Amino acid sequence: MTDATKYDVVIVGGGLMGASAAFFLATRHNASVALLERGRVGAQASGVNFGNVRRQGRPFIQLPLAHHARDIWGRLPALIGEDCEFLPTGHLKIAFDEESLAALEAYNAEARHWSLSLTLVGVNRLRAEYPFLGSGALGASFSPEDGHANPRLVAPAFGRAARRAGAHILEQCEVIGATRQGEGFIIETADGRILRAPILINSAGAWSNRFAAGFGESVPMEARGPQMGVTESLPYFVSPVLGTGDSSFYMRQVKRGSVVFGGGAHVAVDLSDPRPRPRPTHLLTQLRSLTRFLPSMAGVQVVRTWSGVEGYLPDKLPALGWSAKVPGLLHAFGFSGHGFQLGPGVGSVLADLAATGDTKVPIEPFSIQRFAGNGPAKTSPAAPSSGGAR
Repeated sequence: MTDATKYDVVIVGGGLMGASAAFFLATRHNASVALLERGRVGAQASGVNFGNVRRQGRPFIQLPLAHHARDIWGRLPALIGEDCEFLPTGHLKIAFDEESLAALEAYNAEARHWSLSLTLVGVNRLRAEYPFLGSGALGASFSPEDGHANPRLVAPAFGRAARRAGAHILEQCEVIGATRQGEGFIIETADGRILRAPILINSAGAWSNRFAAGFGESVPMEARGPQMGVTESLPYFVSPVLGTGDSSFYMRQVKRGSVVFGGGAHVAVDLSDPRPRPRPTHLLTQLRSLTRFLPSMAGVQVVRTWSGVEGYLPDKLPALGWSAKVPGLLHAFGFSGHGFQLGPGVGSVLADLAATGDTKVPIEPFSIQRFAGNGPAKTSPAAPSSGGAR
């Protein structure tokens, strides 16, 4: 074996989680770090998702992590030198039936105990403030500090900032083996590199479970592909992100005028050939929802549709934190279609864990240990005793 290059931390997977972890390790902790990405940084789920920077609607136990991430989103220009088109436009969840409205009201009442301030919007105010909405809406919940960003920009921006801070960002660099030996890990790549580090971060997205299985820690994760579309450019008229409470449809308009939309059924994914194709029948369903939300969109041209690859766990919560079996191994995967907003916060938490062994953000409910025979984690525990965001 040739001499291995030594690092404090090696990261496998260059999505938003891995790229931001590399950035915070290099800048906050002055750690030597290598990020290994099989393709290009941000080219998989981190770059093809909807771009929602949304806290409302999340399981309450995710909110401390989401608050931590939201603070970073607001400081992107100061941290990495780019805003990544993040716009805090607000997020409006709309109810079209009584059951959905009751669910929004119940969530709104509990959210305040988790430091998330939401506003219920009655039907008359909804019609007055959002006259472009179609008829049939009974009410909505508005989260004023949520918004959206351009997913194609964020992970690469963190990767560039990490590289400027001294991190080694290695693209087109596939990992073919990783073992725990002595006090650390030995990682081998397809191009002949050998790296050694006491800490290894597994943030390889939908492929992370294969990596975890190599360490005897497989979880019941399923790969799925969301379906998105974008219209031709239109005059800018929709500021907040719009969506239903059950995420069957969501949409946003970018400043350049295009309307991005998604939601509903997922495309099946084969990880050995991860190129999921959008389904025309599902596009028709999405277009019916689009014109239900915005009748003026009837006849607008859809210029592109796409899908990607995401990892889903049974309880829709991520596997985040230390391995339950292998010292020095950190996991961050299985975000189940809700990872984009959390991404910078996850990277920050991973960096703190890798450098200090601890984090101030509560992540215990996301331990991979919950799949070791104890059943899935509960999603509605008691609220924190204090009102402060953790």
